[in-house]
Amino acid sequence: MKEAIELSRKNIREGKGGPFGTVVVKDSTIIARGTNLVTSTNDPTAHAEIVAIREACRILRSFQLDGCTIYTSCEPCPMCLGAMYWARPKAIYFANTRNDAAAVGFDDRFLYDELPRVVSERKIPMIQLMRDEAIIAFQEWEQLEHKVRY
Repeated sequence: MKEAIELSRKNIREGKGGPFGTVVVKDSTIIARGTNLVTSTNDPTAHAEIVAIREACRILRSFQLDGCTIYTSCEPCPMCLGAMYWARPKAIYFANTRNDAAAVGFDDRFLYDELPRVVSERKIPMIQLMRDEAIIAFQEWEQLEHKVRY
């Protein structure tokens, strides 16, 4: 956790992005690090957790973080939490809370509020189109014999 916190502080000193740092550990060794690079890369998905997960998966040559532990300087936002669940680490540790982040301007409460809403009631319009055409891909996937499930 100390390394994740130091990464978060270094990141703001270097002007690369917000005060967030993450490390991925496997077998007591840090295999990947990530910092928030949203503003320096113009990528809204470049949160520290996502950056670290991408690097760890690249190193492990796997889309899952089996046997890994994630240490992050702040409680993950919904996007990062979703990515972590898809990556399936054995544990996630965090330091600051989402309320601590909100107190300094990183308030993701609106995301937590939006997720349980009915799609038609969300603030950004979400309109379903062409389901009959799109469902064919799912049907083809279902029939595929040698698919890699995740």
